[in-house]
Amino acid sequence: MQVKIYPEDFDPFLEIQSYQKQLSDIAGSYGATSIFIGTMRDFSDGQHVEAMTLEYYPGMTEKQLQKFIVEAQQRWQIFDALVVHRVGLIAPDQTIVLVAVWASHRGDAFDASRYIIEALKSKAPFWKKETLATNEERWITENTNGYLQKKD
Repeated sequence: MQVKIYPEDFDPFLEIQSYQKQLSDIAGSYGATSIFIGTMRDFSDGQHVEAMTLEYYPGMTEKQLQKFIVEAQQRWQIFDALVVHRVGLIAPDQTIVLVAVWASHRGDAFDASRYIIEALKSKAPFWKKETLATNEERWITENTNGYLQKKD
């Protein structure tokens, strides 16, 4: 499992390709790779957003993301997972997050991937500030948490 945090734009497909080459010990074992790529939208709460600044707590954030992967490994049969997340100034259409999960079966891969991204969105120590088209800035005060609140 690996967690990366980048202060600059990244290509999620190159990240997956590069990481998957390192998975020689499970080659032939996984039958499913679930991939989630999140990009920045140019709107939020009905307003046009020009940019977003994403701040984090170095060291603590990576540990929390690793914890989400471990929790997913405890709930589903997965071989490995990769989480890559952006920080800093982000423009619309740039990639913010990549979650990739390798498993024998698609159900485990899908479920673990969704769990990781939902945990990340609701519990990870990231702070978001949007810059609106009016040059007004606002901090996002609520995380999304719908999936994690549902009962299994």
